[in-house]
Amino acid sequence: MRRFEDLPEDMRTPEVKEYYDCLVSRRAYRFLKRAFDIAAASVLTVILLIPMAVIAVRIKMSSPGPVFFRQTRVTRYGKTFRIFKFRTMVTDAEAVGPQVTMNEDPRVTPIGHALREHRLDEIPQLFNILAGSMTFVGTRPEVPKYVACYTPVMRATLLMPAGLTSRTSIAFKDEAQMLAVAESPEEADRIYVEEVLPRKMKYNLENLKNGSCREDLSVLFQTIGVVKK
Repeated sequence: MRRFEDLPEDMRTPEVKEYYDCLVSRRAYRFLKRAFDIAAASVLTVILLIPMAVIAVRIKMSSPGPVFFRQTRVTRYGKTFRIFKFRTMVTDAEAVGPQVTMNEDPRVTPIGHALREHRLDEIPQLFNILAGSMTFVGTRPEVPKYVACYTPVMRATLLMPAGLTSRTSIAFKDEAQMLAVAESPEEADRIYVEEVLPRKMKYNLENLKNGSCREDLSVLFQTIGVVKK
């Protein structure tokens, strides 16, 4: 973990320091977290190779465009990376709508609905975890547009790699429905930044301060339970 003095300037604040001190003192947790990421992601990648190949074929057959959706997201220390997901929307969906997905979003393809319902579109993020830009449990990665709206304390979530899932993800699994009242892409963005994001960050910051190996495993099992429903 970087020294506090070596963090990006917009993270060297009293608000971030409180969370930084908590993480620095948990060296064993950070080591075990990364070791688990590498081991689990390696095993799952091998096990899921054939299912991923089947999904890829179904995507290509259902609509024109690439198999994977690649998008710039923000992770630890404010660094950007390209996230891997199976494509669930029409090609160039961002050009005709907001960067958040609304309820019954017409840009989502038929196969995309099924993938999103069971979170199968997230499987390729195993590659991001192996690369170190993501972890299994942590704050979900936002696009730079929304990170630019972070308050000083929200930037504390950038002390750790972005996560595949979290208690926040479970609590806000129906996020699209919260944006259903929006009458335009601009309104959806406003609601997300002003109403949804602050609520999500309260969960994220609490999880950042109280994270542990036991807590991470609990989140993973709960996520599996939610996906099965």
